[in-house]
Amino acid sequence: MIILAEDDPDQRLALRLALQKEGYAVREAANGAEALRLIGQKPPTALITDIFMPDMDGLELITRVRDEFPDVKIIVVSGGGQRTSGDYFASTRVLGAHATIQKPFEFKQLVSILRALS
Repeated sequence: MIILAEDDPDQRLALRLALQKEGYAVREAANGAEALRLIGQKPPTALITDIFMPDMDGLELITRVRDEFPDVKIIVVSGGGQRTSGDYFASTRVLGAHATIQKPFEFKQLVSILRALS
């Protein structure tokens, strides 16, 4: 199972549908706090998370997941946008993310990373 943490509802829906089409079970979260709650209920094999989200951003989510659920594989997918003022991808890797993908990206790239982490 995969937890997908993405605050943009259109991107979240598109990713969920594409992942399900590839055979993955997906649970959605609109922010980091919701994702952490879902992970606490049933830890997934992987977490796909954006960095910039309300209530709990991806950096805090990664830190908490690494501390509380060290077996969960973490993939960061972010475009950064206007809020980017540093190398957030480097920070996510230091915090324990297994892979990063810059938006926009080709879906097959995400699937390839998921398969490699399995």
